Amino acid sequence: MDDLYGIPGTPVFGGAQAAKGYALNKMCFDFNDAANRAAFLKDEEGWISRYGLTDAQKAAIRARNVLQLIEAGGNVYYLAKFAGIFGLNVQDIGAQQTGMSIEAFKAHLAAQGK
Repeated sequence: MDDLYGIPGTPVFGGAQAAKGYALNKMCFDFNDAANRAAFLKDEEGWISRYGLTDAQKAAIRARNVLQLIEAGGNVYYLAKFAGIFGLNVQDIGAQQTGMSIEAFKAHLAAQGK
């Protein structure tokens, strides 16, 4: 995995990641439409099969793991639509990215403002 500004483990969303995640990001973009979000919830396996996702992308979708989706080429702006289907917010995603519990991540954020 590439590093961004020397931060180990930080994937760079550049051309290679964009190409790798094109189908995944296309699927998540389509969640802008409420009917598509409902269709996904009704038949998740059928929905993800329509987009030609890789096995890693499918596994990350099933696990609801945004960090794995980023590693699989997902762009966080598109993935926010996916996460929203399940009631996940930015703090939930931040907790996943840092490996913290949601409560620990919220406390960490609160401490930054002091």
